Amino acid sequence: METKPPFPPFDLESATLKVRLAEDGWNTREPQRVALAYSEDTRWRNRAEFVNGRAAVEAFLQRKWVRELDYRLIKELWAFTGSRIAVRFAYEWHDDSGHWYRSYGNENWEFNEAGLMVHRHASINDLPIKESERKYHWPLGRRPDDHPGLSDLGL
Repeated sequence: METKPPFPPFDLESATLKVRLAEDGWNTREPQRVALAYSEDTRWRNRAEFVNGRAAVEAFLQRKWVRELDYRLIKELWAFTGSRIAVRFAYEWHDDSGHWYRSYGNENWEFNEAGLMVHRHASINDLPIKESERKYHWPLGRRPDDHPGLSDLGL
């Protein structure tokens, strides 16, 4: 059986680690790699789109990162209990016309005993920003450990 530690039930340390590992994965912008964190039968709501199954997650992420260029994400733990974690997040990206956005949202996650996400419910809003208003300037990939988080940035 596939596993993805840490496993539920979560405590503060393991929930915080799970959130950071998710952030790190999404910042790779590698759909196949990211999709491995989800169960084969995972069910998502992402904005108004419903995604069912790991293969559909991978296809969704491929479409996403073709449209959302220079994507950089920060996630922050909001709450946790048992097999569930709530996060808030913000990411910056631009479209193929060079228009920049900061997308804000909340996610509710539920995990199976193997640590794979079985449910993801995401609510997201996009805010157009000027390039000069960007707050995420690290090289593409993992956010450096010394880079401020959402609360530190006042987001």
